[in-house]
Amino acid sequence: MAVDSRESLKEEILGLKEARNALILAHNYQIDDVQDIADYTGDSLELSRKAATTDVDVIVFCGVRFMAESAAILSPDKTVLLPAVDAFCPMAEMITVSSEREVYDTFPGYLNPPQYIYPANFTLNDIRNKYPDTPVVAYVNTTAEVKAHSDICCTSANVVKVINSLPQSRVICIPDRNLSMWAAKNTDKEVIAWDGFCHVHDRIRPVDVENARKKHPEAAFMAHPECRLDVLNLADHVTSTSGMLRYAQSSTAREFIVGTEVGILYRLRKENPGKTFYPLRRDMLCPNMKKTNLQSVYKALSEMKNVIKVSEEIRQPAKLTLDKMLSI
Repeated sequence: MAVDSRESLKEEILGLKEARNALILAHNYQIDDVQDIADYTGDSLELSRKAATTDVDVIVFCGVRFMAESAAILSPDKTVLLPAVDAFCPMAEMITVSSEREVYDTFPGYLNPPQYIYPANFTLNDIRNKYPDTPVVAYVNTTAEVKAHSDICCTSANVVKVINSLPQSRVICIPDRNLSMWAAKNTDKEVIAWDGFCHVHDRIRPVDVENARKKHPEAAFMAHPECRLDVLNLADHVTSTSGMLRYAQSSTAREFIVGTEVGILYRLRKENPGKTFYPLRRDMLCPNMKKTNLQSVYKALSEMKNVIKVSEEIRQPAKLTLDKMLSI
């Protein structure tokens, strides 16, 4: 798209946004153009909470399906649009409540894994039946239905705090095995993990960190807790995407190696013009996060299409799991 047509499309989107009394939210991994037109950019739960407190009629969520579902859970009185209706999180789809999912590769060979990791042919109901008195901690990167059948939600930033808030000495953590292992390392409780993963973060190996440090010896290494534990053990700072943004601003370091999806580099560089940021690997890219573009945002707003709804039967218990987390 030519520069002039791109800018023209941005103007049309902003005009539609005003006419629809809409709010545009963009996840930190979205493409640069989409981040530029957003009212707010951030992580998924942060954006949904912001939308819930804003007096608008329409929420345009530039992200993936579970994120739009979270917005619909917290804002049932608003119309939620997902511009790229086929954008989904593979990890969120790795667990279902009652039906078997596709079997994914498991990539064995962890350091200090939780005692149990439950595989592809299990369902959430299966693991609940096996451990009936064990609470299920659901990462926000799950479907609304999975949240509704869990006990409490967590984020990558507060998973340890959530686990420690529960009275039980054992918890089930779903769906990210790597986040579970990070939590297990930082709590005295027993963690039963699901065998899900983020393909962007799980592909990183310690050798990637070693290579990056050789190229940038003065850089601090920030890693997302969806990375493998042997990678996290090499990090200077382990944190969520929002945490990376805060750390980059407050740190005295002038250079950073960024261990998460490359979309966040745009905002990191924009907010820290005097600092330099390097991707840990240039292929740390989520294709689903890149499905949203200016054309899809325009089409969603102009036609009011790709509406994401969550039934009350699912929404109410799913909201309860989020509310429990937010009350901690």
